[in-house]
Amino acid sequence: MSILIKDVLHQGKPTNVYLEDNLIADIGPVVEADQTIEGNDLALLPGLVNTHTHAAMTLFRSYADDMELHEWLREKIWPIEAKLTPDDIYWGTRLACLEMIRSGTTCFNDMYFHLDMQAKAVQESGIRAVLSEGFIDVMKPEAGEELLTKSMKLIGGVRNLNCDRIKPALGPHALYTVSKQSLERIKEISDDEDLLVHFHLSETKEEVDNCVKENGSSPVRFLEEIGFLGPRLLAAHSVWLDEKEIGILAKADVKISHNPVSNMKLAVGKAIPYSKMRKAGLNISLGTDGCASNNNLDMFESMKFAALLQKHGSNDSTIMPAGEAFQLATVNGAEALGFDAGVIEVGKLADLMLIDTRLPSFHPSHDLISNVVYSANGSCVDTVICDGEILMQEGVVKYQEEIIVGANKAMERLLQDKEG
Repeated sequence: MSILIKDVLHQGKPTNVYLEDNLIADIGPVVEADQTIEGNDLALLPGLVNTHTHAAMTLFRSYADDMELHEWLREKIWPIEAKLTPDDIYWGTRLACLEMIRSGTTCFNDMYFHLDMQAKAVQESGIRAVLSEGFIDVMKPEAGEELLTKSMKLIGGVRNLNCDRIKPALGPHALYTVSKQSLERIKEISDDEDLLVHFHLSETKEEVDNCVKENGSSPVRFLEEIGFLGPRLLAAHSVWLDEKEIGILAKADVKISHNPVSNMKLAVGKAIPYSKMRKAGLNISLGTDGCASNNNLDMFESMKFAALLQKHGSNDSTIMPAGEAFQLATVNGAEALGFDAGVIEVGKLADLMLIDTRLPSFHPSHDLISNVVYSANGSCVDTVICDGEILMQEGVVKYQEEIIVGANKAMERLLQDKEG
């Protein structure tokens, strides 16, 4: 399959971009292709990469808002999650993929349950993803090995799909929900199997204080002590860090996923120490978190909030300029997840979005990336291509109505079960 994107705005001028199979094959000349996309009035940008989601939690959008984090988890989210069926996970993930495609996201990193149903939804949607089964054993540490065996069986099933767009990963939830022995085993498995580890780290002050009380050290220091840190670890949130901890994470080449909208909504207490992290050389990317705590998957919004939160929190309007925020949402995320994407260059994966520059939010057009970060939102996306396949064109995604109906029916059943 080959695609010619003709006369599209790229780096400030109209050009032609030729895609062959799943790669960007050429930029510049007009090449005969199986399909041509007219790029007039459109700008070509790399697809966005969302490095922290719980995709099927689209079902819980606006279900439990305006609550304290740990109360929110214990009283609202965990009880209804216990009633989720594999079919619910499928429809919730399909809805998430639909929402991400419509807002220009071509790749995401997910942690949830029923990994096989996550993978089925992603495979059918055409998007790219790293998927992990959420792992929690703190209430029953002796079951940890059994749960890890289950996780590895599910990972084997994902590998057997032979779908290059989908990578399996390990998903220990957090330090306060996973036993020390399981964390140590997960690190061993990650090293042996070359698997990314998706993990919540230092999200709240309560998490940090409890870790110091129980283990005598902060989460980062404790994880360093048990040998858990490493280049395959992607740590979501990472808000409550001191300078020494930032250095520890940087030395271990841990990847960070910043989730500004979720962090502000759940009032985790402060902004991430971005400037110190960046100075230390950490790879920082952007995530939305799940729709129960965001409440959308719009990475345009996350870029803007990330930049504004840093400026507000530091009282410095020069921190995280638009270009940096865009890098967090594209190339940094792709690198963190191990995909050769996030920039428009020959030989890179053909994961792209075309945005409609006729919209009012793009005029005047002094700086396209500033307009993308500060004035646009996901509704500006006209066309999305992932792995060389068109997933949305002129705002149309296949099976949209079917997906929305299926997701609503799943949530209706969950609420009936809850009431019963």
